[in-house]
Amino acid sequence: MGNIPIRHIKEVLNEPKLLGSFIIRDIDEMLGGKDMVQELHRHDFFFILLLEKGSGCHEIDFIKYEIGDYSVFLMRPGQVHELTLNVGSTGFLVQFETDFFYSENIQSHKILRKVSHINFCKVTNDGFDKLRAILAYIFKEHTEKFEGYQEVIKSNLGIFFIELLRHRQNKVVPQNDGSQYSQEKLEKFLELLEVNIAHKKQVSEYAEMLHFSTYQLSAITKTLLDKTPSEIINDYIILEAKRHLLATSLQVNQIAWQLGYEDASYFTRFFKKHTGSSPETFRLNFK
Repeated sequence: MGNIPIRHIKEVLNEPKLLGSFIIRDIDEMLGGKDMVQELHRHDFFFILLLEKGSGCHEIDFIKYEIGDYSVFLMRPGQVHELTLNVGSTGFLVQFETDFFYSENIQSHKILRKVSHINFCKVTNDGFDKLRAILAYIFKEHTEKFEGYQEVIKSNLGIFFIELLRHRQNKVVPQNDGSQYSQEKLEKFLELLEVNIAHKKQVSEYAEMLHFSTYQLSAITKTLLDKTPSEIINDYIILEAKRHLLATSLQVNQIAWQLGYEDASYFTRFFKKHTGSSPETFRLNFK
């Protein structure tokens, strides 16, 4: 992705005793009496911020969230974010590589895929107590490192994700088997977009990868997101373009090429049609 600043989990490790692909930190200790300010960047690992008390601002993929109490932020690898976390915030920060949680169990893949599309969740007091207790137990296991602690951490991380999904689902109409199937296919579509957007931009290509007709894919996206597959594809192209414009110094023609456009002028027209401004103007105004 060009020269977009990417942080790797190995760069976060400051102590040899930390597990190589998983980190959990107490936020109050991590802040050490100072605000934490992170400029625009992306990770190649998962990032969970659970805040019992919190203030500041968290911007994920150019959507700004005011940080408050009893909230959870979750980011998947590749997302762009900018974070200001003020002193006095409490809770836990969890970071782990994809292969840490994945296993031969297909169910764990499904859980992580579902939860990875929840960037922000405001939690009720009771729900938050459950989530915090799970991370507190994980923190204890990670600190003590008794025999089998890695498996204990993975198991409890799975429970944490399930509880977060339950809390999210309690706020929407309960799903029947059909809508659950549709939700899983939508998540797979979004996952395919992240990997293939630079060289696949046609609805028919994604429908084929999902073993669907374009009509079936359209029915799912219209029902769950009130958008056509084409609109979702265009949204993701624009999101990737914004990431490049604000997080790199690449020229517009270079960004167009990285996104699969040989004609930079066509890319510029496409961007302006969907945002109301040219790529150069967007970059200038946002900064």
